[in-house]
Amino acid sequence: MGEKTEHFGLDSIKPIAKHERKVNFLGVLAIWIAANFVITTILTGMLFIPDITFQQALFVSFAGSAIGALPLAFMGKIGTRTGLPTMVLTRGAFGQKGAVLPAASNTVVLVGWCWIQAYMAALSLDYAMNYMFGYSNINLFTIITQIIIVFIALFGIRGIEGAQKFISTAMILLSFIIFYRLFNLYQVNDLVQMQISENPEMTVIIAFDVVIATAFSWMSSVCDYNRNAKSEKGAAVATYSGYIIASMIALGLGAAVGGFSILQGMEQTYDPTVLLAQHGFGLIAAIIVFFSVLSTNAMALYSANMSLLNILPRTDFWKPLLILGAVTVAGALLKEALMANFFDFILMIATLYIPIFSIVLTDFYIIKKGNYDAEEIVSGEKNLYQYNSGFNILSYIAYIAGAGFALYFTYVAPLSFGSSIATFFVSGILYWALMTFAGKTVNEKSDADPTKDVAL
Repeated sequence: MGEKTEHFGLDSIKPIAKHERKVNFLGVLAIWIAANFVITTILTGMLFIPDITFQQALFVSFAGSAIGALPLAFMGKIGTRTGLPTMVLTRGAFGQKGAVLPAASNTVVLVGWCWIQAYMAALSLDYAMNYMFGYSNINLFTIITQIIIVFIALFGIRGIEGAQKFISTAMILLSFIIFYRLFNLYQVNDLVQMQISENPEMTVIIAFDVVIATAFSWMSSVCDYNRNAKSEKGAAVATYSGYIIASMIALGLGAAVGGFSILQGMEQTYDPTVLLAQHGFGLIAAIIVFFSVLSTNAMALYSANMSLLNILPRTDFWKPLLILGAVTVAGALLKEALMANFFDFILMIATLYIPIFSIVLTDFYIIKKGNYDAEEIVSGEKNLYQYNSGFNILSYIAYIAGAGFALYFTYVAPLSFGSSIATFFVSGILYWALMTFAGKTVNEKSDADPTKDVAL
């Protein structure tokens, strides 16, 4: 079996030495273009119309992405600087044992992503096969889609990077073909002058918050890829630029398709392929959606596996990945049951992820002054990140408070400007305050009794 698996990814949670990093600027750029050029981002742009104008949709897409991609890029810098995966890095703030819960939660959430998007890809593949050959079998295409994704992920970062370069280029070219044909078939002025809904459910500010939350949702995976980058600065610029480029194209495409569909009196649906088919672009749309899911789901499955390896560090890379692959294939067959809870799932990610990475960013850049001992985070031999029996109670207090804030101001008393940015700052500031106060108390105790154990 060893010989058969020797070509699979040998990725582990150990820090990657700088001389072993192979991904250049264009590689990182391709990864993050392909990551965010995904069906759910196109769908988000569609849902902006007609609650806000097309111009406003483009503005919030750019502004929200430009702001949301900043913490994403800074999180990625930690991965490049240390060579560690995202969930392993949470040990620095949450403790060696305390990081198990974020890792387990991340695995579950990313498996859920795989389920939802594999089904949506299967719908597109089914449309394409039915269009070209008159054959339809959604269950079969769901299984085939996820098997391809598992195959890509089995080769680790090599498989991801290789696939993303092709997929990102193909998706951008196909999207510009659709833009070109749309704006030749229909009048842009009609889209610009389109009347907004009299009873909008979404305001410009809420749309802005949604775009920011979308960027935050990638923070649980960013270091898994940027740890392989050759240049820290280059990777940060590529991450930031790639994310904004993909976001603007995908959200803009969604807004244009949604707007023209309404102007033509077409029935709205969560599947952009159906709407684009009514414009005559069904086959192209099906290809775009299928490619986008291949890229995003391969990343989601890879990151789910890296999160699981944080819990089971001595396991070979490919073994848990095959198990997760089987789970994602089976779960994707739930089909419509997944879509019925899709937006609740997205909202849950936004509210529960943001506090974790606000705490990690605060811990690394402010509390630890931009420095983690990468080898120690993995080994724990010096007990530098043990805190209190492996748990940093203060990070858990800040996390629970931040998540509670997010849940309350999302579900109970929604803020007019959304909760994403507020949750990010509340969580980070609270963690900084707790750690600063505890640090002063520890110093005072340490001066009084130098032999006292001062681990938090």
